[in-house]
Amino acid sequence: MLDVVRRPLRLLFVDGNTRAQRESHAAGYGAQPAEAYAAEIAAIEPGVVTDICLPADEGANLPDGAGLQSYDGIVLTGSALHIYELEPAVTRQIELMRAIYASGTPCFGSCWGIQMGAVAAGGTVTRNPRGREVGFARRITVNEAGRSHPLLAGRPAAFDAPAIHLDTVVLPPGDTTVLASNAYSDVQAAEIRHEGGVFWGVQYHPEFPLRQVASILGRMVPILVEEGFRRDEAAAETWLSELRALDADRSRQDLAWAHGLDAEVLDDTRRVTELRNFLTLRVKPQASARGRG
Repeated sequence: MLDVVRRPLRLLFVDGNTRAQRESHAAGYGAQPAEAYAAEIAAIEPGVVTDICLPADEGANLPDGAGLQSYDGIVLTGSALHIYELEPAVTRQIELMRAIYASGTPCFGSCWGIQMGAVAAGGTVTRNPRGREVGFARRITVNEAGRSHPLLAGRPAAFDAPAIHLDTVVLPPGDTTVLASNAYSDVQAAEIRHEGGVFWGVQYHPEFPLRQVASILGRMVPILVEEGFRRDEAAAETWLSELRALDADRSRQDLAWAHGLDAEVLDDTRRVTELRNFLTLRVKPQASARGRG
């Protein structure tokens, strides 16, 4: 019997940030957002082949329909842009997302990604009237649809996850199945169907380890103080220092307890549950159906 040699998965990472935003992230964290995201996916699926496209950049070389179909899956990063500010860096991405839907290629997005998936399909995103969600989305509650949906397979009934966002989906597109919500966002996880495509997305960041959360929040210290998340800059820096220490030593029960974090955030395997589910339960089955497995 001949052994079947399976080719590696080929994924496209769509970085939603401008060049300046990507460089700022890399200066603090050591990698641009899409690079860091691809590394998290590679830890789940060793050997995966990754490409990165940069639609926020003027003149960016973006894949057409056939190019999008050549990928087994597409992943959308977060972004510091606001989707309701319809500058070219935003509108290029909306058009790309519509092409992704039309291509039928499995697609997953975090934060800006779910906002992009919603707007491209006719939904509405605004500044969150309930305020900014900083550091961690607390008590994300899985609804009845979410309990049976493969995206959230393995998640408990309620869980926390890394999250940093000001904007949120306030009106989902017509063919949306909301899977989870919390006190800040009615749409924390969802499946969106549009023009023959299926998108899975979350408002939180399963791809963020604690050190990446701390790196991003480190550039937001004035906002943390101004909006009352921390009393002053010293308190903010202490918080971030403790997150970095906990990232370096997950056995620090004192810090885990002080920050209210459990294995859904601290265990790297559990933290990336949605990413693993996307690869295992969405990308691989469709690749096999296309004869690519």
